[in-house]
Amino acid sequence: MKETLLIIDDQEDILHFLNEILGDRYQVLTALNAEEALQVLQNHVVHLIISDVMMPGMDGFTLCDLLKKNIDYCHIPVILLTAKNSFRSKIEGLQIGADAYIGKPFSPELLLVQVSNLLKNRDKIREHAVSAPFDHLQLRVQSKSDEQFLARLNNYIHDHIRDSNLSMDLLADYMGMSRPTFYRKVKAIANLSPKELVDQVRIKKAAELIAENDLKIFQVANKVGYNSQTVFGQNFQKYFKRSPKEYVALLKTKLRS
Repeated sequence: MKETLLIIDDQEDILHFLNEILGDRYQVLTALNAEEALQVLQNHVVHLIISDVMMPGMDGFTLCDLLKKNIDYCHIPVILLTAKNSFRSKIEGLQIGADAYIGKPFSPELLLVQVSNLLKNRDKIREHAVSAPFDHLQLRVQSKSDEQFLARLNNYIHDHIRDSNLSMDLLADYMGMSRPTFYRKVKAIANLSPKELVDQVRIKKAAELIAENDLKIFQVANKVGYNSQTVFGQNFQKYFKRSPKEYVALLKTKLRS
């Protein structure tokens, strides 16, 4: 599935040019100004933003600053494009949180490489969520806002981990977000749906309980919010590639060796 880019520029010929460069590799959405861009962001999952700086109304610097201070969008990498190719302008762009700053005119190859690199960095951050089974969502996020968001969400899930009815609606309400916005935020940071994220936290905690305590499998399942031992076993198999019993046997083998 192609990643989605949002390109913002008040000149339609520039939007068309950028779409030609990027359209084969990515799904491209466009906006003629910052206000249109904010509407697009409310209705679509966007993985990266490319914005002109000099635009009528809200300029690119102001838009970038707004996005980086907004918990709903601060995880999205932003590339600023501008004819103001001075050192001072570059510093200003980076100070407000832009992930890259490219002066006009620019090489299409440079833009493609920059976009690819920023998206790869986001992929590495997401993959960390499933690469360390005992790290409870301690992701190496790119912004303090993302870090605080995940920490608060993670703490709430752990505090209510026994609750089998822990739903996306409850989580979204606790985080002060609408259901669609909450879904997009979690999906963008962790590449998991909220339900998948909750299941992952439950299973990681279950693995710790299995390793640390002499509990029956059904007791572990209950402690992490599963009423069905069958569903618990299926999810455990999904994340650890082995059943809970096989995991117990593996731990015992390691202890004997």
